[in-house]
Amino acid sequence: MEFSHLKYDVIDSVAEISLQRPPVNALSLEMIREIVGALNHAAIDSKVRAVIFGSNISRRFCAGLDLNLILDQPSDHIYDVLKSLYIDLYDAQYKLGKPSIAAVDGAARGGGMTVAVSCDVVIASEQATFGYPEIELGLVPGIHFIHLPRIVGRHRAFELLFSGRTFAAAEAESLGIVSKVVASGEAMASARIVAQSFAAKSPTVMRLGRAAFMRANDLDYRRSIENVVDSFCTIAGTDDAREGLRAFKERRKPNW
Repeated sequence: MEFSHLKYDVIDSVAEISLQRPPVNALSLEMIREIVGALNHAAIDSKVRAVIFGSNISRRFCAGLDLNLILDQPSDHIYDVLKSLYIDLYDAQYKLGKPSIAAVDGAARGGGMTVAVSCDVVIASEQATFGYPEIELGLVPGIHFIHLPRIVGRHRAFELLFSGRTFAAAEAESLGIVSKVVASGEAMASARIVAQSFAAKSPTVMRLGRAAFMRANDLDYRRSIENVVDSFCTIAGTDDAREGLRAFKERRKPNW
């Protein structure tokens, strides 16, 4: 398959999906759809037994949504964006039938966190950093309202989501957001080792076992995410959200 913002390779039974939209892998609607398409392609490829998400941009995994997708856009357009990122990406991962691994060797923010944590395993290097900066822009990291409290607990999740602060790989590992931390520059190499251990297993057992795991851990995600999408669209249409997004683009403090 041909992609504009991804590199897709199958190496030793592993599909490596590398994000490449300079300068920071900000997610355009086309890029989100390509990510979903790459996962759907890997799902039906009998030669693929595991999937790795990485980045071809140094010290950047994914900066999150391209703000042009939201600023001064009508609510139906914002809904389409969030449906692609929150629902279509989730469905593609849910139905993948093969283990997926995020190799994070740089900054992951907002929607980049969504891409990473949609995977079954998250491996981060020591130079990786994480954060939910949406609150600084007058927005909310809606999807993370659903899964983050289940991972780290309600009170720690609230602090991360509503402070907007950046945190390092070591803290992400201690919270359970990251599976393990490796040396700087080694996230992809480590992910390949893990992927090969998965690829060596029975593909039938992996498919059926992963499906059972996904069902057991779904926890009514689809109903919850519809509510979050509606809330995000409402918030994105407020004057404060417009001011926050403009202030970020103009490199100034917002006037709330």
